[in-house]
Amino acid sequence: MTDSPLDAPQPGAALPPAAQASSAPAQAAPEQAAPEQAVPEQAGRSSDATDAALREAMNRVRVEVGKAVVGQDGTVTGLLIALLSRGHVLLEGVPGVAKTLLVRSFSRALGLDTHRVQFTPDLMPGDVTGSLVYDARTGEFEFRAGPVFTHVLLADEINRTPPKTQAALLEAMEERQVSSDGVSRALPDPFLVAATQNPVEHEGTYTLPEAQLDRFLMKLVVDLPGRDAEVDVLRRHAGGFDPRRLDAAGLSPVVSADEILAAQRAAATVAVDDDLLGYIVDLARATRQSPSVLLGVSPRATTGLLAAAKAWAWLGGYPAITPDHVQTMLVPVWRHRIRLRPEAEIEGVSVDAILTSVLQQTRVPI
Repeated sequence: MTDSPLDAPQPGAALPPAAQASSAPAQAAPEQAAPEQAVPEQAGRSSDATDAALREAMNRVRVEVGKAVVGQDGTVTGLLIALLSRGHVLLEGVPGVAKTLLVRSFSRALGLDTHRVQFTPDLMPGDVTGSLVYDARTGEFEFRAGPVFTHVLLADEINRTPPKTQAALLEAMEERQVSSDGVSRALPDPFLVAATQNPVEHEGTYTLPEAQLDRFLMKLVVDLPGRDAEVDVLRRHAGGFDPRRLDAAGLSPVVSADEILAAQRAAATVAVDDDLLGYIVDLARATRQSPSVLLGVSPRATTGLLAAAKAWAWLGGYPAITPDHVQTMLVPVWRHRIRLRPEAEIEGVSVDAILTSVLQQTRVPI
């Protein structure tokens, strides 16, 4: 098994920081084309240089976010992987671990438009997607776009609004469009939904249905910072840091929308062998056959794992994914898509533990 360019995280932990582009291993691309179809050497060098420049630009985002957020490098990397995979992220953590600040800082570093929606019990679907409004001057109805028409949508405390309003995001997240009065309106590209939820507060909350959860590429657990990181947080606040003023913290855009779209295309071209495709399917089938699982992962979960593994490999400078890339991404991509049997929940079995067991028991292609 090829060594991963990065250390795999412990089960349930946040993703580790991505490797710098300059430290990516130098590996030759697999020989896939016949000699008469080979890409000219100069074109190959140009493509490699472009990829390296794009990776460097993506890694600058991590450095920039670090000016405002301390001790969450793994979560920032997860957001980057979701962006490169054209997916969405569910951030779960107790109050006060900088979930909202993290997303605001991330979008600022990307230089993309962002809207924040505070999900509340009285929020209506039209408050998110937009609605038809009668214009007395023209005597006609016109569509007024809602906050979902943006590049980065921060859905704050998404589980505090009823399922009717939660469902307003289904079409936007999957189809990247909003339909109203028979007309479909495309959302900006790139488009990312970053939703937050509090795992310890249950009063006045509505559990996200499986169909909604399955639309999120990853669920990232935002843990409490370590001692040194928390001391650094206090040091910054003692020095005058204000989380409401990102400009004062020195955050600025370090990548353009064109670079993001180019990076998405580059990540999608990472090669994958049939053995790796079979490995992903075997892992998925193992979740469906686990005695503790009532509902295993769907084919959408397998395609999501493949896309995330490709993005992870691309960030590390690999021309093809390895089993290590799949194993590293499996827990954050699948942990929210599995429903346990009631008896397993009573016994305290965790989804992360089941996924770890699946990894250990599934044959790895060599």
